[in-house]
Amino acid sequence: MGVEVRSAVADDRDAVVALWRACGLTRPWNDPLADFELATRGLESTVLGLFDAGVPVATAMVGFDGHRGWVYYLCVTPHRQRQGLGRRMMAAAEAWLAARGAPKIQFMVRRDNAAALGFYIALGYAEQGVTTLGRRLDGPAAAA
Repeated sequence: MGVEVRSAVADDRDAVVALWRACGLTRPWNDPLADFELATRGLESTVLGLFDAGVPVATAMVGFDGHRGWVYYLCVTPHRQRQGLGRRMMAAAEAWLAARGAPKIQFMVRRDNAAALGFYIALGYAEQGVTTLGRRLDGPAAAA
């Protein structure tokens, strides 16, 4: 078993969520287990993973809403960062979305995450000049 990029399956869930936690991507108001389940059960979304000997070392949750492609939970295990794996995951996300006819890819980066902003700018992405608004639909209002 070598290094491969593929869609995660149910048996990968715990290891993928552990990777998200190790990379600091989870937030108390979002249930990463539910996020994984929702993304992997439909045709319009998936969790792509870069697996090394069956172990996830990088991920990107990808979805297409019929208008734009979206990427969430892009991460690389800390000891494998700066080896091109994040770039490889973004290329896989772009290919997945292009295969579904998505004309544009978007994602959200927290303003205080300078490292992530620098990574995406280096890949050729640019700030879009929009403000993202939101509201929780699954319970009491919470910071998002």
